[in-house]
Amino acid sequence: MLNQVILVGRLVRTPELQLTDSGKKKSLITLAVSRGFKNQNGEYDTDFLDCTLWSSIAENTSEYCKTGDVIGVKGRLQTRLIDNEEGTKYKKVEVIADKVTFLSSSRNDNNNCEKIEDIDELENSSCEDVNNDVETSEKKSSKKKK
Repeated sequence: MLNQVILVGRLVRTPELQLTDSGKKKSLITLAVSRGFKNQNGEYDTDFLDCTLWSSIAENTSEYCKTGDVIGVKGRLQTRLIDNEEGTKYKKVEVIADKVTFLSSSRNDNNNCEKIEDIDELENSSCEDVNNDVETSEKKSSKKKK
């Protein structure tokens, strides 16, 4: 069996680090992920997906990311039953993050990590590596044009 999900999206709000009753670090984030196809009106819909981050992943994301930053999340889906205020139970699906990759930040406008074309790069590269690859390929293509 396999339960793995990879998402790339924008943070809806700045992550906040929380401590559980047992003292574990936790952060709840929501990613806005655009769909890869247009709806009947010719527009791209966006899904808002809840993700739970634990320990150092939660700490680092809370420290370095803010609303609007593009991040990649690799993790697993988990469902749990929740009682609402009326006593009705419902299922909630969330992503439990195993890895978070910071792809772009509005703090540094020169950072162009959004140029990642292959999702495998998300898993194997840091933002800096991707930028170097993009710059190198851009230089090579401009030399060929001359």
